[in-house]
Amino acid sequence: MTHPPRHGVRTDLFPARAVPPRRRGRRERGRPPHADVLTPAEWRVVEAVRHGLTNPQIARRQGVSIDAVKYHVANVLQKLGFASRAELRRWQGVRRDSNLARKESSSVEPQASLGPVGQIARHVTDIAAARRWYGEVLGLPHLYSFGGLAFFDCGGLRLFLSEGEGPAESILYFRVGDIQAMHATLTARGVEFISAPHLIHRHGDGTEEWMAFFKDNEGRPLALMTQVPPATA
Repeated sequence: MTHPPRHGVRTDLFPARAVPPRRRGRRERGRPPHADVLTPAEWRVVEAVRHGLTNPQIARRQGVSIDAVKYHVANVLQKLGFASRAELRRWQGVRRDSNLARKESSSVEPQASLGPVGQIARHVTDIAAARRWYGEVLGLPHLYSFGGLAFFDCGGLRLFLSEGEGPAESILYFRVGDIQAMHATLTARGVEFISAPHLIHRHGDGTEEWMAFFKDNEGRPLALMTQVPPATA
């Protein structure tokens, strides 16, 4: 859930690959085929790339080697027929096992409007010290943390702290009900998106966090955000 480095709606999902029948008495070798166009490991890397992370940042966060990240990125670009990382950032693919893939997208409304600001992001140099200060000194309720990220509640507005270098100014995250429909609406209005809607985090209860970053009239980053709960039985 970090924002993009310094400085479009969901498309049809790819069809499942046909799986040939297993021959009797013969065990298949290698990993089982995936119904999605990308493997789970490739999806994890793709979501990180679409979030604006570099290969070293992805490697550190996912606990893999930089060579492994490069390998996955190269495979994904080849599979999707893309020539650059920039094309991948704007790719509107949605992984099949996500809540968003199971959710029916609403029609694009010309008069659709942004919801309230749901989050403000700030960079800090020491996330542990920042958690203590914002939590113990300011007394803000701590929501959750993972890695170099921490989230606090500010009377319904979420404060997002991330460790590392980044823009000095804060980023505003607007809540929306249907991130794909809003992405399409703003794109039709001429808004330039930095990244397509992508999965940021899946909570313990299965709720997913999705975001998409775009530019204001002066080229500064803003974001859409939504939470997609698991489908109810």
